Amino acid sequence: MAGRYFAEFTVGETIEHKRRRTISESDNQRFCDMTMNQQPLHLDAMFASETQFGERLVNGIYTMALAVGISIPETTDGTIVANLSYDNVSHPAPVFHGDTIRAQSTVTKKRETSDGARGVVTMHVEVFTVSPEAADELVCEFDRTVLSLKRSSQ
Repeated sequence: MAGRYFAEFTVGETIEHKRRRTISESDNQRFCDMTMNQQPLHLDAMFASETQFGERLVNGIYTMALAVGISIPETTDGTIVANLSYDNVSHPAPVFHGDTIRAQSTVTKKRETSDGARGVVTMHVEVFTVSPEAADELVCEFDRTVLSLKRSSQ
């Protein structure tokens, strides 16, 4: 189990997640199919070529979900009771097929539950495209609040 227990989170700490992922056309297509999202901006090359982006975009919810998955090993792997909320979601820049993304989580709040048995942790997650030619670009950000286990000795 690689995740953190409640006491192991420190407010203000930024956790750089080790894993990255290059998003393929197939990833985007399957996600849109599974979620029944048939938005032509994600699926129709001709339609997308006539937009301001000039090509299809990766579904923003997929980008967000992928960032959560990328963050799990260093945050909540095996130590979570539940995800409580995702708030303040924004997508300041598009993600395209072939883009590689990375994520980082900054702990912004934590508190014990009213019975003291568990803890609530809020993290601000930032998602970036990675490029060897340019600075990483912020493409998604959101606040993730989780209900975290405490070690039995806490």
